[in-house]
Amino acid sequence: MHDLEFTDKKNRIEELTALLNEASRAYYAEDREIMSNLEYDRLYDELKALEEETGIVLSSSPTLNVGYEAVDALPKEDHLSPMLSLDKTKDTEELKSFVGRQKTLLSWKLDGLTVVLTYREGSLFKAVTRGNGITGEVVTNNARVFKNLPLKIPYQGELVLRGEAVITYRDFEKINASIEDADAKYKNPRNLCSGSVRQLDNSVTAERNVRFFAFGLVSAPGVDFEDSHENELLWLKSQGFAAVEYKVVTDENLDSAIAYFAEAVQENDLPSDGLVALYDSISYGISLGRTAKFPRNAYAFKWADEQRETHLLEVEWSPSRTGLINPVAVFEPVELEGTTVSRASVHNVSIVKELKLGIGDSLLVYKANMIIPQIAENLTKSGTLPIPDTCPACLGKTEIRQDNEAEVLFCPNRSCPAKKLKSFALFCSRDAMNIDGLSEATLEKLIGRGLIHSYADLYDLSSHKEEIKEMEGFGEKSCERLFESIRTSADTTLPRLLYGLGIPNIGVANAKVICRHFDDDLQQIREADLEELSSIDTIGPVIGKSVYDHFRSEEKARELDALLPHLRIRKEERTEEQILAGKIFVVTGSLVHYENRSALKEQIEALGGKVTGSVSARTDYLINNDTASNSSKNKKARELQIPVLSEEDFIDLINRRN
Repeated sequence: MHDLEFTDKKNRIEELTALLNEASRAYYAEDREIMSNLEYDRLYDELKALEEETGIVLSSSPTLNVGYEAVDALPKEDHLSPMLSLDKTKDTEELKSFVGRQKTLLSWKLDGLTVVLTYREGSLFKAVTRGNGITGEVVTNNARVFKNLPLKIPYQGELVLRGEAVITYRDFEKINASIEDADAKYKNPRNLCSGSVRQLDNSVTAERNVRFFAFGLVSAPGVDFEDSHENELLWLKSQGFAAVEYKVVTDENLDSAIAYFAEAVQENDLPSDGLVALYDSISYGISLGRTAKFPRNAYAFKWADEQRETHLLEVEWSPSRTGLINPVAVFEPVELEGTTVSRASVHNVSIVKELKLGIGDSLLVYKANMIIPQIAENLTKSGTLPIPDTCPACLGKTEIRQDNEAEVLFCPNRSCPAKKLKSFALFCSRDAMNIDGLSEATLEKLIGRGLIHSYADLYDLSSHKEEIKEMEGFGEKSCERLFESIRTSADTTLPRLLYGLGIPNIGVANAKVICRHFDDDLQQIREADLEELSSIDTIGPVIGKSVYDHFRSEEKARELDALLPHLRIRKEERTEEQILAGKIFVVTGSLVHYENRSALKEQIEALGGKVTGSVSARTDYLINNDTASNSSKNKKARELQIPVLSEEDFIDLINRRN
């Protein structure tokens, strides 16, 4: 097969795999169809034929049934040869001296987790992380679900190669955006990738869209690479692997190649912390040997961090839900790596003292790995910044504690509003008061500035307009949008308020059930005794006690009393008869008559029913259009003699009851 023809077929495999997976995701997860069954089958057959012809089958191929598996621990294994670190420089002249007249491959230094792969008889046999360079962890199950990794290749000998597992910036941002807890968000793609590759359950790895890029071949017996590392990379591409992007250089064109990568890194979706220069000649590289720490045939080039001088305006001490109060330096805005920055975390008290910070000090700031703003140096070193002795959120006394050999500022007050960050986030969420613009990150800043202590304070934020307007991410228009959203949220219903109060075990459906029982009378709910609350259908004694205890708390009562004057609670319109009152449903599978599961759930709840996520003895009906399937939910329903309804069955059910 000619190289060009093979490349075209490999590209077509990648194209078909992505297209068919997108069609499956749309059909099964989003209840929409982007191609007919006939078209899907035609493309599937084309993919299967190409896989058989080329011997390449990607891990994400729909022709595979990739099994998800959990293990109790990751076994350790020694590498056949030590994986050494590279000597590094930020000086282009030093790199030019290394390259000289030798043909050299200059490639991305990807910032992820290095993995060694072994293939036997054309199939992935083993995957081991770099670990400490001598011993790594076996992650074979996880490698099987890397997004772009071929599980089958044409070469039938024992192939060993090295590469970098990475998560793109785009996927990193999507995953972080799905995590509501600000403290639980990942710091950078490298940390997320490392945790994803080393999961004990590879279904988690599969969700993270980990990709693999080959950067080196260890052994492939019987293949002649003509003494060229470039030929190795080209051969790995012919086997279906994605290889790291590179340029062939000598000292004559090195500057232009570095300039190309320096510009490309601004838009590159793959995390990179520099470049790698590798002599192309395999034999020449071997002849150079190695030092105790580094091989002599390769060199790492780290990006020289762009620095700007600025002045410290203030340090925000930002309390978190864990009690830690984190210092954040706010300085005069400067341009760094193409963006404007004005804030940098100082991490802890020890670093504040080490930098000898003081308001007005001249600072040198940079972006670590061209991403995260940091203080490089304090040129003034006034050391006049006081460490707060009171928490900005609750005004309680702070403590300095030792944490991993560093001093940290801590608020010991268990009732500190910052520790109630989750409560505020729930109160502002879409199904509760629906205050658009108050994300968890924004709430944390407002709490840190002492602007929010209770729910009622949210409705007085407009009195702090000038201060909020100066916060990062805010301006005149964004402030007005936020205040308008707060004003709109004040016109609400009792179920929204009840859910937003964060009472344990009270979700949206339970809040509606309770409000219906008391005819939307908040005072009745507040005064209800435990027996009446527990007797409500689908509520029971556990949930009933949660509601009873909440409204018997003096602190909760004071907070609600302060909030109510800001709200206009209207009675929720219930035009439909509650014909499904007390009935519990579980919904699974794709839908035809309803737009999505949320639409069906709203219909059930509007008729007085409740929707839960799993089948149990309390479930009355399971809705699944594939009533005869052997899915786990169908099996459980049959075991418990719970009716399995199709959408048509459900529609007939509610029509009969009307």
